[in-house]
Amino acid sequence: MRIHFSISPNSETVPFDYQSLLLKRFHKWLGQNEIHDDISLYSYSWLNGGKISKDGYIFPKGASWFFSAWDEAIIKQLISGVMNDTALFNGMYIKEITMQETPVFGSENKFLVASPVLIRKYDETKKAKHIKYVEPEADILLTETLKRKFTAANLNLDVAVCFDRESTKSKTKLVNINGINNRANMCPVIIKGGAQALQFAWNVGVGHSTGCGFGALY
Repeated sequence: MRIHFSISPNSETVPFDYQSLLLKRFHKWLGQNEIHDDISLYSYSWLNGGKISKDGYIFPKGASWFFSAWDEAIIKQLISGVMNDTALFNGMYIKEITMQETPVFGSENKFLVASPVLIRKYDETKKAKHIKYVEPEADILLTETLKRKFTAANLNLDVAVCFDRESTKSKTKLVNINGINNRANMCPVIIKGGAQALQFAWNVGVGHSTGCGFGALY
């Protein structure tokens, strides 16, 4: 299930690297929970509707934002947190919440990304390397990560995930989260599998750190 948030215009310029602010606010809304970001069964988009200014983003007509989860209990918990305190940051606040049921998909679908896809690979010294969409191993790692999420959700499903490298507007983006730079991918993904596998991916996202604002799909 997915919930969409309608957000007011900002009264102060939103910094270019606002993702840390969004993450902090999100977890405050969610409150006490047993969710672990390394295997998050949810995802959320970045803010839409912004215009670039000299110092950051402005949202003269407000913004939109969505959150998706496989477990509807998390949805209810987030809504409860928002209703208790609608403030976001930089003068923005939640004006309206709408719900969207998970669509029905066929056996294959191309998804656009609502937040860049992060893929990590650790070497023998446990140092993380961020994998770019042009690298062949990216598809293998995407598929393995989604299958681990199946296991965490007690699902026995088959799936294959790959980047759509024919997309002409694909690029990488350096994203700073709490002082850590992450090289992530702005590239559509193609997912093949059963209908339930695609629905699951639509909700939980792809790649690593979907609980920190990466890998949301639409």
